[in-house]
Amino acid sequence: MSGQVKNPLRLGDRLIEDGLITKDQLNIALLEQKRTGEMLGRALVTLGFISQSIIRDIVGSATGQSSIDLDALMVDKDAQALISQELARRYMVFPVSYSEECHELTLAMSDTFDIVAIDRVKAALGTDTTVKPVLAAESQIETAIDRYYGFELSIDGILGELEAGDVDSHEYHGTDDSYSHPMVRLVDALLSDAAKRGSSDIHFEPEDGFLRIRYRIDGVLRQIRSLHKKYWAAISVRLKVIASMNIAETRIPQDGRISRNVSGRMIDFRVSTQPTLHGENIVMRILDRSKGITPLDKLDLEPQTLTTIKLMLARPEGIILVTGPTGSGKTTTLYSVLNHLNNDSVNIMTLEDPVEYPMRMIRQSSIGMSSKMGFAEGIRSLMRQDPDIILVGEVRDLDTATMAFRAAMTGHQVFSTLHTNSAVGVFPRLLDIGVSPDIISGNLIGIVAQRLLRKLCVHCREPYTPEEIEQKMLGADDSASPVIYRANGCDRCEHQGYKGRTAIVEVLKMDQELDDLVSRRESIHKMEAYAREKGFHSLADAGIVKVLDGTTSFDELARTVDLTALV
Repeated sequence: MSGQVKNPLRLGDRLIEDGLITKDQLNIALLEQKRTGEMLGRALVTLGFISQSIIRDIVGSATGQSSIDLDALMVDKDAQALISQELARRYMVFPVSYSEECHELTLAMSDTFDIVAIDRVKAALGTDTTVKPVLAAESQIETAIDRYYGFELSIDGILGELEAGDVDSHEYHGTDDSYSHPMVRLVDALLSDAAKRGSSDIHFEPEDGFLRIRYRIDGVLRQIRSLHKKYWAAISVRLKVIASMNIAETRIPQDGRISRNVSGRMIDFRVSTQPTLHGENIVMRILDRSKGITPLDKLDLEPQTLTTIKLMLARPEGIILVTGPTGSGKTTTLYSVLNHLNNDSVNIMTLEDPVEYPMRMIRQSSIGMSSKMGFAEGIRSLMRQDPDIILVGEVRDLDTATMAFRAAMTGHQVFSTLHTNSAVGVFPRLLDIGVSPDIISGNLIGIVAQRLLRKLCVHCREPYTPEEIEQKMLGADDSASPVIYRANGCDRCEHQGYKGRTAIVEVLKMDQELDDLVSRRESIHKMEAYAREKGFHSLADAGIVKVLDGTTSFDELARTVDLTALV
């Protein structure tokens, strides 16, 4: 906490200005500081006037240093292996995370300006590793050292500990939150492992005699572990405890949420339970706050597609719909759009089920069973809040669609999602739920349909000449066979052949002629033919570009998009 030593009055004035302490409390702390010689921040904490987490954040803000809350930390075993307990305790530091790609250790310190401590840590690490200091409360560092050092942290090691019979997992009832209990460490290790591997979901699936654990990585489920069924009761109880669920209730579905610091990033786990034949099935959606909101210009869109979307956003009122199946990146796109539009001059309000990522200045509301409010009722309420831009999580029924279009007709910009297979598929879907074609035409700004494709691992992708049927689907000239790539597999991609994902997008921008086709209830084939005359490119067209430039494989595109119409 050296930030307080340099200018204690500046810290005190800042705390008074923010309304965190009174002037009398500051005077008392200054007198105590003179008596004991300790730092002002510690004196304020000792007197009970303020918490160490607030001091940490204030000092971090004033000195331009990142700060971290170690109470919600999931320990990184790779980082901890680099720093001995003796070194951590001597210099009051704690290893938060280690990045193998850039050889960087994130180190929690109570004094980020302690050059001696940083130099000693660097000497212990070697010349290849850099140290990134982050500010943490001294008491939290002490607690973290006591809590995490001296215990087995790897999944295999913890399972071996349980198999050895030192601790009976059946005796764990969720009340013991001590890190010394192997079941606590096992659950933390599984959640941390899934987050570090870039998973979007974790599936805990009990079978008759074993527990299957699967991660969804790059949109595809992958089995990671199979554990004996005897561990499932204790694991499920632990998950329910940290997700604030009712551990005694196993007959009805439940929802919960967990927030933890994994590798220096705040990760939210959205937890859902479902009773099944062999016990409760638990699925956890992983929401990484640091990756949730991507700038619109960084979504890896084609230049023409990005320009068309920006032209659509320039319309002051109307509806923009984003379509695609679950897990196709609709939420990421919508958040990027809202972030692009977000400024002091507009009031943006959202209705989500539930809110996934908090955004600065945007008024976000969760709807569903717990809030006793649906989308239609929520839109009615939002209309009285003087919004400029409204995000409706999903158009599910006629009531929601009617309220969304009514908001658009009264001068608001509305964004929402719809489950259809293509952009032109929005029109029959809206007609099917009962929206009048006269309401659709003139109020619909445009439609964005998207999918996510796995990207080929650049280290092991394998070039080949496509077969005749593949060439036809790719639209290649018979006289010049293109060279494309397929998946192979190596250590860097965990022998999957793919690493990361990219979006393919089709954008249908409405105009007067298209509005007339909708109002006349023309077929989607006529609509698509007209759109192509105006330069519309389908998902298949966008995907073929990604195949030809080596970003993805033909097999991956065929798995995601119907290419049979191209033959």
